[in-house]
Amino acid sequence: MALRGPLARLLRAQPDAALRLHRRAHSVALVGAPLSRGQKQRGVDHGPATLRAAGLVERLAGLGCQVHDFGDLNFTQVPNDELYNNLILYPRSVGLASQVLADAVSRAVAAGHRCVTLGGDHSLALGSVSGHARQCPHLGVIWVDAHADINTPLTTQSGSLHGQPLSFLLRELQDKVPQLPGFSWLKPCLSASDIVYIGLRDVDPAEYYILKNFEIQYFSMRDIDRLGICKVMERTFEQLMGRRQRPIHLSFDIDAFDPSLAPATGTPVLGGLTYREGMYITEEIHNTGMLSAVDMVEVNPLLGASQEAVKATARLAVDVIATCFGQTREGAHIAFDELPTPSSPDESDSEEQVRI
Repeated sequence: MALRGPLARLLRAQPDAALRLHRRAHSVALVGAPLSRGQKQRGVDHGPATLRAAGLVERLAGLGCQVHDFGDLNFTQVPNDELYNNLILYPRSVGLASQVLADAVSRAVAAGHRCVTLGGDHSLALGSVSGHARQCPHLGVIWVDAHADINTPLTTQSGSLHGQPLSFLLRELQDKVPQLPGFSWLKPCLSASDIVYIGLRDVDPAEYYILKNFEIQYFSMRDIDRLGICKVMERTFEQLMGRRQRPIHLSFDIDAFDPSLAPATGTPVLGGLTYREGMYITEEIHNTGMLSAVDMVEVNPLLGASQEAVKATARLAVDVIATCFGQTREGAHIAFDELPTPSSPDESDSEEQVRI
């Protein structure tokens, strides 16, 4: 079968990558991270249970994955977790929870699993990316989100840490980020060239400055409209894997989709990804054979206007994860090598007459 699309030129430049194509994810670790202290709204800590109830484990098993569900992590709530700088919410709770998550993700990847972290709010990427980087220090991050989540504690207007995780992870911002209580364990593990954003449409002024000043690759919804999602993915892979193969960490905020598709989330923004665009992103990431870890964040069942809205959001999130591990829009098929033949092809006419 001839290869087409964004991967074709990449594979011609790196033929060994073809050996990785379409490889089944034999072992997937699910880690529930019911972290909600990175933002202000109740309910996002129920995200992991909502995704499991939507059939995530069964869907992955049906794709041939060996699913290891490690349940939800237990995050200790820090009493009297005072504001940092009279603004930053729950720094100790988020910092310590992220450390627990980093350890769990690191163990899962070290054991040979592809790790799926079920959120929870997007501050959990502090832990998931850090833990992944312990085992894969040269990883690349694809951040699919309506928001850039790269404010620093000194530029944020909301004080919510779910809008800041990448500033703590980026080496270039090390001297711009103060040491928060509960964050002493955290060390920057990414460079600006290691990150590609897809789906941006709500970026704060300081975040825009960071993206431009440090030349971080991003594709806003306007870029997707202008280029098309196929070209966006082609350029994403050129940025992250144009010179060498490396593991991919996909951090996917459900609010990247248009609110008409994913209403049960905390910070919806009009004009988001269509279903087809979202599935194309994850199909192409799967086709690289290099996906190593996934975050699915910000599914909040308390914010849906109806049970159907909650179920639609959860089903969409499950589709995203399943597509990361081989589900395709041509159908999720088991291996099929050849067509069957009749069991008695040499039976004579006389024998058939006797049978009649």
